[in-house]
Amino acid sequence: MSGPVRIPDIQARKTGGQKITMLTAYEAWMARVLAASGVVDMLLVGDSVGMVEMGYGTTIPVTMNDMVRHTRAVRAGAPDALIVADMPFLSHQISVGQAMRNAGRLMQHGAATAVKMEGGGAAAETVERIVSAGIPVMGHLGLLPQSVHAQGGFRKQAKLPEEQSRLTDDAIALESAGVFAIVLECVPAALAGAVTRRLRVPVIGIGSGPAQMTNRNLMATTPPKPPSQLTAEVRSISGATIRVMLETSNWVNMALM
Repeated sequence: MSGPVRIPDIQARKTGGQKITMLTAYEAWMARVLAASGVVDMLLVGDSVGMVEMGYGTTIPVTMNDMVRHTRAVRAGAPDALIVADMPFLSHQISVGQAMRNAGRLMQHGAATAVKMEGGGAAAETVERIVSAGIPVMGHLGLLPQSVHAQGGFRKQAKLPEEQSRLTDDAIALESAGVFAIVLECVPAALAGAVTRRLRVPVIGIGSGPAQMTNRNLMATTPPKPPSQLTAEVRSISGATIRVMLETSNWVNMALM
């Protein structure tokens, strides 16, 4: 897509039946590479940074300070990108006021375009208040890494009919609350397809359909040293790699159209 991608563009892609590509970035150099590829619609600064970069066993130890720092770094590498930043563990669950302050902090100090929140219908009131303040929100259902202990580990969710019905109701509630998109992580492909058809907003699949990989696997590279010496040649090769992978396979996190 020529020019910066904006929230209405993401919503229009669902209407037009176009796929949506979202990849994770935690650092300026990776954001620069992905943005230069010209084929990535959104960058996600996930709290998975705790597991990928910090060596934690879960995302639970990740703090707001961590998320603000990495979101700001991604913005430095991709000044025009649509950047979605995760709200980490206990940054939005205590109260609506707390959630609004932290979402605002990711926007003001992290320079995010939007925030992503885990949780279903119980989070709808919080989502609605944040959206009413002018902050775009992406929902997240299915496997919820911040609730990994309650869900029994990193495993497929919503396998039973009653669980699938509950997830569908949660998705509808989040859409009604004003989310611009919803992530479905690690749920059956048939359920993801059914939810996608039911909703007006885009659905982004992570492990909920064709196989996916992270940008670490996709790029098969490590950051140059120092990052400021990332050359045009490296950017070009990496961008070409991304384009080929997106055009010839489903090994990406994309909307389940």
